Amino acid sequence: MLKFHIQTDSEIPASTQLYDQLWFAIASRQFPPGYRLPSTRQLAMQTGLHRNTISKVYRQLEEAGVVEAQPGSGIYVRAHSTVESSRPHLGLWDKFPKARKVVEDVLDELLRQGCSLNQARELFFAEVDWRLRCSARVLVTVQSQDLGAGELIVRELEAALHIPVQLVALEELEDSLAQARSGTVVTSRYFLAEAEAIAGPKSVRVIPIDIYDYNRELGLLKELPQDTCLGMVSLSSGILRAAEVIAYSLRGEDVLVMTAQTEDAYKLNALVRSAQTIVVFDQASLPVVKQAINSAREDLIRAPQIVVCDNYIGEKSINLLKRELGLES
Repeated sequence: MLKFHIQTDSEIPASTQLYDQLWFAIASRQFPPGYRLPSTRQLAMQTGLHRNTISKVYRQLEEAGVVEAQPGSGIYVRAHSTVESSRPHLGLWDKFPKARKVVEDVLDELLRQGCSLNQARELFFAEVDWRLRCSARVLVTVQSQDLGAGELIVRELEAALHIPVQLVALEELEDSLAQARSGTVVTSRYFLAEAEAIAGPKSVRVIPIDIYDYNRELGLLKELPQDTCLGMVSLSSGILRAAEVIAYSLRGEDVLVMTAQTEDAYKLNALVRSAQTIVVFDQASLPVVKQAINSAREDLIRAPQIVVCDNYIGEKSINLLKRELGLES
């Protein structure tokens, strides 16, 4: 129970001291709405005041609209008391209308666990400061066999977050974190467990991202005429391997599939000369594909149709990262 102290040598009347302390306990939500106040007997034993004096203070609080008496049960903090109107107005409450309830609930829980308001403030500040420090260094990690996927993530994060992002192979992550422990590691959910196993012992957080679902492209694949030659291009070898498997499982031998990474000029040139439709899995590959088509234009009866996928990283993941890194405007 919250301790109340009455200064007997103070010029302020004892009843006023108790009234002010109870008001503060309610206003600071150390006594949250619905909380049952200590009985007059409990307060009398703690403060040394007469129970009649404490009853008078409780009546004053009830008249002020702060508490309400429930006969046979006790004195309870009102759910909507006049204390609420005395709070300073913060513009962010208007921008985030549900935030006040979240903050109040967290504080109430910390107080129930025995945490003081000053300690709660320190906990909040420590967490915010740590996350701000982490935002100064963002590492993207994927397996070394598919650094192309990591490069895609880096490009899109730098464009969306407007901060430098470093690509580190998963096999080298431990050494990288040993040099500077603060930071945030970003990876796809495929590598989440491996990244957390490395970063967790170093108290470095790992944030997983969700990639684009490719539903539109799957629909296109299902509708392609039989014997179509479908080209697929990406920076990532992993994307191409997965796409090739999916294409075969959906269409079997009905569709001829050719794949090429942008760095493989020979395969890319062969692809643009054969494919009727080319799916480009990332924006970074699009200029290279267009250049290859232009170079082969004299040999083409008809230029292939180009389908460009949306961003590799899902929009929800981008927004989450902005919030986690403190970059939300």
